[in-house]
Amino acid sequence: MPTYAYEALNSAGKPQKGTVEATSSEEAIQRIKGQGYFPTSVREQKVKGEAKQARGGATTTKKKKKGTPLSIGGVSTNRLTTFTRQLSTLQDAGLPLLRSIQILETQQKPGLLKSILGQVAEDVEAGSTLSDAMAKHPKAFDRLYCKMINAGEIGGVLDVILQRLAQFLEKAQRLKRRIVGAMIYPITVIFIAVVIVTGIMYFVIPKFQDIFEDFEVELPGLTIWLTNTSMWVAGKGYENQAIPGAIWILVSPIVVFLVFKLIRLTDPGRAVTDIVRIKIPVVGTLIRKTAVARFTRTLGTLISAGVPILEAIMITRDTAGNYVYEKALTSVHDSIREGESFAGPLRESKVCDAIVVNMIDVGEETGDLDSMLMKIADNYDEEVDVAVQALISLLEPFLVVLLGGVVGTIVLALFLPLVKMIESVSGGKL
Repeated sequence: MPTYAYEALNSAGKPQKGTVEATSSEEAIQRIKGQGYFPTSVREQKVKGEAKQARGGATTTKKKKKGTPLSIGGVSTNRLTTFTRQLSTLQDAGLPLLRSIQILETQQKPGLLKSILGQVAEDVEAGSTLSDAMAKHPKAFDRLYCKMINAGEIGGVLDVILQRLAQFLEKAQRLKRRIVGAMIYPITVIFIAVVIVTGIMYFVIPKFQDIFEDFEVELPGLTIWLTNTSMWVAGKGYENQAIPGAIWILVSPIVVFLVFKLIRLTDPGRAVTDIVRIKIPVVGTLIRKTAVARFTRTLGTLISAGVPILEAIMITRDTAGNYVYEKALTSVHDSIREGESFAGPLRESKVCDAIVVNMIDVGEETGDLDSMLMKIADNYDEEVDVAVQALISLLEPFLVVLLGGVVGTIVLALFLPLVKMIESVSGGKL
């Protein structure tokens, strides 16, 4: 009788490992559940040399495993979303899993995802489960993805889980596109404005400075400040100035970005930056709404897929992307493990609006928590749209006033000496 190795959770949510003998994986799952465990992974243990004996001792040639190409970063969310939707469609049509993966591998362009799918197909053909095969490639399939696939395999509803996973990825990608698209306009305007002003400081202002020196006019304080700034930008402000200020202006955004990333590599730095970000007026509101939409959709999708709630909360915490919400979800996990409610610690943390906590509370009482979480996510997706539009509405007049102020200051600083020059010339003629 075949032996199946399993990983499961006990009634307290603690992981358990062991083996069980059964005639099929379905019988093995039933036996594990009979022991009071919830199985998260069940796979048959293969006996060494089994394949050789089945062929009468004939030698076989092993396939050479495909290597993974060197790659910076991972598989793009766009490509992963498309792959998931296509795999869902093929499974829904009734094609065998291995055949579906092989078909999608041939359709991929050469690159990281194509190579990974080839290795996944080889592992599945060798008898591995799809979730275990995917878990070997975190650059393409994260923990959330693999756990949902695993839940679909155990429940025998892989096609349904793939559909939910595809919908989850598509909605998350849509939300990200809206936010990024909204930020393109102000960032582009600011970048072009900085380049133009830097060019004026570097090329134009020095010409006026030569004119002022020729006429020997006493310069106003605003003009002196502008010319000194221009000299610093051009690299002539100080005797020991080795690098023009223009270089610093153009490079400083990159330096700030890199310093920000380095700070976030440490746990205290990440905690501080996340706390500060959610407290920024207007922007903080957008970040909070995005975080709520993200964690509720993730948790709702995992619970509806059949992942145990304690494990689902931990996966959601690891993918929340914000320290404040990770801390709140840790409190929720500890509360549920001790037999208390979901809504209680979430209410105490004060990271969500009262309506979110109340809806979760109702979902707990009715046993429909996953549907309630998805409704919250849909509502907050709409609120994020409104928040993005409000942010753009505030940024547009702000940018107009800021750029107008900068240009007006430059024009005023240049024309004040010209007025004095005209006055001096007129006075001399009289």
